[in-house]
Amino acid sequence: MIGITDLIDQYEAGPDQLRQAVAGMTEEQFSAAPVPGQWSTRQVICHIADFEPVYADRMKRVIAVSEPTFFGGDPDDFAARLAYEQRDIAAELQLIEAVRRHTACILRSLAADEFQRIGHHAEDGPLTLETLLRSITEHIPHHVRFIEEKRKALGAS
Repeated sequence: MIGITDLIDQYEAGPDQLRQAVAGMTEEQFSAAPVPGQWSTRQVICHIADFEPVYADRMKRVIAVSEPTFFGGDPDDFAARLAYEQRDIAAELQLIEAVRRHTACILRSLAADEFQRIGHHAEDGPLTLETLLRSITEHIPHHVRFIEEKRKALGAS
């Protein structure tokens, strides 16, 4: 298992990984849904952009508040109601990068023992800051794999 410093580095590098995954794609390719039952690349990027501030808020509250509670959110509800098809990819990527850069600065300021602070997720129960960070760090790579699958299906590799 990688250490906290390397984990924060990976967390902060996530937006670059996402930018590389979508480099050179056209607006039509962003909106295409070539894999049945899966979102378009645009929807994936909007989903990440919507949840990055949520994830940052969760981590900040675990840092700042004694054992906060936070709630889940259904990604499909966000996708259905938050204008995913009209949103600008460049703006979404900038938001993701800004949130991660901002949050990484805070995370780097913490002592090692602070990563054991706990928050209570309504569905997942008690989670340490370290557990949250590990899960959130994997969010972009998880979705990059789906973007790569879409690019391959579109012949855009």
